[in-house]
Amino acid sequence: MELWFTEEHTENVRFSIRIDRHIVSEQSDFQKIDVFETPEFGKVLIIDDFVMLTEKDEFIYHEMITHVPMAVNQNIKNILVIGAGDGGTVRELTRYNSVEKIEMVEIDKKVVDISIEYLPFTASKLDSENVKLYFEDGLKFVKTKKNEYDLIIVDSTDPIGPGEELFTKEFYENCFKALKEDGILVNQHESPYYKREQEAMQKAHKKIKEVFPIARVYQAHIPTYGSGHWLFGFASKKYDPVKDLNEEWWNSIKIDTRYYNTELHKGCFALPNYVKSLLDNA
Repeated sequence: MELWFTEEHTENVRFSIRIDRHIVSEQSDFQKIDVFETPEFGKVLIIDDFVMLTEKDEFIYHEMITHVPMAVNQNIKNILVIGAGDGGTVRELTRYNSVEKIEMVEIDKKVVDISIEYLPFTASKLDSENVKLYFEDGLKFVKTKKNEYDLIIVDSTDPIGPGEELFTKEFYENCFKALKEDGILVNQHESPYYKREQEAMQKAHKKIKEVFPIARVYQAHIPTYGSGHWLFGFASKKYDPVKDLNEEWWNSIKIDTRYYNTELHKGCFALPNYVKSLLDNA
């Protein structure tokens, strides 16, 4: 008998992956966490019946959420990561020798524990010397910070359940205060394609625009996320992500990536007209 995992992208659209083995299933205080072994995508992390990452395509998401801001400001030293319990974002950030401190705030310790045990391909750098983990509410944590970080990355789940508060104007205002005068905020910005994510994307963009003087959106193709078309937000007090791209420096440090490059960096901010219209009307 074949075993399949199915995620509902809409009431009328489903995405299914055949699975070989259900490795673990646990209910934390916040959410249900599953790990599957699959023939096409390798190990797959599922939270509350939504695909969070797969072994085959996670590099796309994690490279795009980290290297885009890092290539804009070569002097990023202190970083706050909110969410990201699987460790993939931290893994990419630890590839920069210039980074001095990475603080990661994840509300659900169970996600980190499961990732360390079953997803070493993303979680392998969580024990790095310059990484400090906090298991608490990201909104409350960032409230206590002022003028402290060069970069904040919000690698959250969708705006439901424990991830909901990371899409509020209050949260973005607190991030603004926690950033230094040339600080950058990057967040996963949902998909522009299906209505539910589309509306969440518009709400987030509207709130970020009200807080940051520079608010741009960029895109990537992630096969296992809803519609495959995914957006990220880039907000800054100072830097334009295209005009201020430090291309020569980034290429000189020779980080070996599978998706990101500086040519793609410039192109990923060129959005389809329907997405531009959605953002303009947010």
